[in-house]
Amino acid sequence: MRLPRSAHTSRPWRIHEIATGFHVEDVWELPTPGGPDDLARLVRQMADGGGGDGRSPISAPVPRALFAIRWKLGALLGWDRPGDGVGGRVPSLRDRLPADLRDGPRGPDLRAAPFTSLYQTHDEWAAEMANRTVHTVMHIGWVPDADGGGHHGRMAVLVKPNGLLGAAYMAAIKPFRYLGVYPALLRMIGREWRAGAGAR
Repeated sequence: MRLPRSAHTSRPWRIHEIATGFHVEDVWELPTPGGPDDLARLVRQMADGGGGDGRSPISAPVPRALFAIRWKLGALLGWDRPGDGVGGRVPSLRDRLPADLRDGPRGPDLRAAPFTSLYQTHDEWAAEMANRTVHTVMHIGWVPDADGGGHHGRMAVLVKPNGLLGAAYMAAIKPFRYLGVYPALLRMIGREWRAGAGAR
C-alpha cells in the first residue's frame, strides 16, 4: 500500500541526517508482518533478491520487460557508465555517515539491482545507487503496526535527480513504476515473506 511521504519523514530515521538534498519520492507499506527483531530477515530477503533461492522481484514478467527496456535505453544513451555511478559522478553517502553508523554493520548489497548498502541498524537499512540521471536511496524501516500487535516493513525511495535530465527521467518513468514495477515488487516481497515464515 502506498503511503504519504509523511509516513517516512515523521519518523526519527537516521537517514534524515545523511540524505540531505534528497526528495522522498515514494513510501510503501510492505506485506511483511513480524516481530520487533525481524528487520534483519527482511534485509536478507531483499538482498538475496527473494527468499534466498535466487529469484528476484525483477523476474516478474512486467517489471522484467520494463527493466530490460530501461537497461537498453541506458546502454544506448550512456546513462549507466561506471564513471556516472557512486564514487564517480557522486560521492557515496557512506562518506557522510556519523561514526556510530560507519563503524556499525553495513548490511548486504543487493544481488538483483545495483544498490550498495550504506548501513544497517536494528530497525533501519539503507542502500544507494547512482547513474547519469539520478542518485537514489532505498530505505527500509521496521515499524510497529498501528494496533501495536506486531511490526512490518516500510520502504521509502529517496531521489536526487541530476539536473533537467534527471527530472525528466523521473517524470517519464513514474507511470511505469506505479503500474508495473511496484505492484509486482510488493507481491513478490509478500510471497517470499510468507514462504519464509512457513519454512521457519
